[in-house]
Amino acid sequence: MASSQQSKYVVRKEYNEPIEAPDLTIRSWLRWLWRQLTSMKIALFLLLLLAAAAVPGSLYPQRSADPNGVVIYFRNNSDLAPWLDKLQLFDVYSSSWFSAIYLLLFISLVGCVLPRVAVHYKALRAEPPAAPTNLSRLPEYKKTAIDKADLSNAIDYFKSRKFKVVVKGNEIRAEKGYLRETGNLIFHISLLGVLISVGLGGALTYSGQRVLVEGESFVNNEAGFDSLSTGLLFDPKNLTPLSLKLNSFSTTYDYLNPSNYAKPIDFIAKVTSTVDGKKTDSTIRVNEPLMLPAAKVYLTGNGYAPDLVIRDANKNIVFAGPVVFLPQDSNMTSLGVIKVPDAPEQFGMMAFFYPTVGQLKTGALTSTHPYTWNPMLSMNVFVGSLGLESGMNTNVFDLNTHGMKQVAGGKSGIKAIKLTVGETKTLPENLGTVEFRGIKRFASLDVTYNPAELFVLLFAITTLFGLVLMLIIPRRRIWVMKTATTVEVAALAKSKDEALGKIVSEVTKALKKKKKK
Repeated sequence: MASSQQSKYVVRKEYNEPIEAPDLTIRSWLRWLWRQLTSMKIALFLLLLLAAAAVPGSLYPQRSADPNGVVIYFRNNSDLAPWLDKLQLFDVYSSSWFSAIYLLLFISLVGCVLPRVAVHYKALRAEPPAAPTNLSRLPEYKKTAIDKADLSNAIDYFKSRKFKVVVKGNEIRAEKGYLRETGNLIFHISLLGVLISVGLGGALTYSGQRVLVEGESFVNNEAGFDSLSTGLLFDPKNLTPLSLKLNSFSTTYDYLNPSNYAKPIDFIAKVTSTVDGKKTDSTIRVNEPLMLPAAKVYLTGNGYAPDLVIRDANKNIVFAGPVVFLPQDSNMTSLGVIKVPDAPEQFGMMAFFYPTVGQLKTGALTSTHPYTWNPMLSMNVFVGSLGLESGMNTNVFDLNTHGMKQVAGGKSGIKAIKLTVGETKTLPENLGTVEFRGIKRFASLDVTYNPAELFVLLFAITTLFGLVLMLIIPRRRIWVMKTATTVEVAALAKSKDEALGKIVSEVTKALKKKKKK
């Protein structure tokens, strides 16, 4: 009982009276927590914590971006992966703990900024504060012996320079630079707006990629894309109904500038878009996207797509159509993969396409120019399972040759198959024939939609505007006190102000002037 009594009361020695400590209620605790959360120190800590929380997203494959990578990680780390999955490390950006940090950061920033708006509003309406008791302690101070100083000169000086002026007897209070704090608030509120816009935009956005060969079309639905990533709040069923056809693709090369000879200077994709039954012919260039309802179509890549026909030993067509080859150098030496799962015996080919074939000193083939002046295909052939039975998505640009037998090219003892346009060659191991029918171009298109991008731009502009105001406008307070024999002028700035001393001198000089009658 004694210990309880001792902990609850504090005795004031001078009066010898106990003081009862107040009991903390739930409301008191909530007020304390709110003040802690909305402090700038906690806001900075949460910002650093959010950056640290994003690190696992780059260390582990994410289901939203690389579902195959997650499956492979589970296969290679069967003991560790389930524990990581419980911690939501394969879904970092949609995890409960990442969302909690993000939400707390926004609450903290709002709690930091909004009260300052109310304080600043009151400061705009309030009069400049009274002069300190001892003006000589201020950074800039001048005391002048003037018997008959005219304070109206100082008032005119302040008003001509847009100071807020208040006169109280023999005291002049002048203040200027409220826009500095206004700019500070605009900067922080706009920064908060940028973060909110980016967050909402990321939740409502989608980005789809599709490779189109000349003459091909695609429909803007989930099945129409080669890959599609969406925000947390976007439903793929809400994709705008439209279709797009690549009519032709061309590249313009520079043959006039010796230092840039044969380098591409323009890429032109001619397309036909169909929206609500209305067809429109358009052109897409780099940095000139096609604007469609709730979608922007960007040109992100291009290359060649040799048109091939493969027949089995019985002359049945087992593969036909253009194959996308990925460029490997500036002269468009391109690598492509052909997979033939429908043949009597599965096989695949790893092939190189040379738009203008040439030869290195080592004897290896290469392309000497990016245009198709002397095109050629070379193929290495592999027989065996293509791994399509596993049920997992496979990369169309990659051929896993593990467990496969190479029957042409490399160390197989048979030279790689070489084809020119219009030529047909027999495949080894009685696999059939391959025909090189022609060459088409392909374009890589990126279809994106972000409803908040305009807001991001507007908030970014106002952020810059607020920063400029904050940096170039000084906040100054100046007092003029007149006594019977002297006039004191003192000034105070919110930050370092090199011009403050000059202003004090100018005010003192103005006081000495005689007004013209």
